[in-house]
Amino acid sequence: MKRLTIVVASKNPVKINAATDGLKCMFPDFELIAEPVIVPSGVADQPLSDEETLEGAINRVENAKTAYPNADLWMGIEGGVTIIEGELAAFAWVVVKSKDLIGKARSGTFFLPCAVKALIEEGMELGTADDIVFGHTNSKQQGGAVGLLTGNVVDRKQLYEQAVVLALIPFKNKELYGRK
Repeated sequence: MKRLTIVVASKNPVKINAATDGLKCMFPDFELIAEPVIVPSGVADQPLSDEETLEGAINRVENAKTAYPNADLWMGIEGGVTIIEGELAAFAWVVVKSKDLIGKARSGTFFLPCAVKALIEEGMELGTADDIVFGHTNSKQQGGAVGLLTGNVVDRKQLYEQAVVLALIPFKNKELYGRK
């Protein structure tokens, strides 16, 4: 069995499990070795736009690659929010990089309740706002806002895992996405 080492730029178990489960779906014949690391995103703790969230995921990948250059893949998952038509929407960007390819994908988007929006507008991170509004503890390392809002029909890991799979498309189809 071929071995694949991936550095996941997070120690959050939700992000690590989304990364490894997404990789297993796309590359079931590989033995995966995940190395979780904490590296800076270079953006606000709570990114407030699509662009800032993508930038955070890219920065995490680059910082992970600099810190751990001997891996096969580096992955950054950055959750963010943005205002759309006056409402606050939540989503995540996933960036995966190898020595010669990069894959990017955005998760599905869902809208947050007004009470959560108000706390984020005061400068709070989404996970903290969720804990206050929903009376939970450490929800960002569990089902997240999406899990709380859907009764765990869709949880944070599932939301991120689909984006991981989509970000891996270039790696599954190197002949279409490889360097020219």
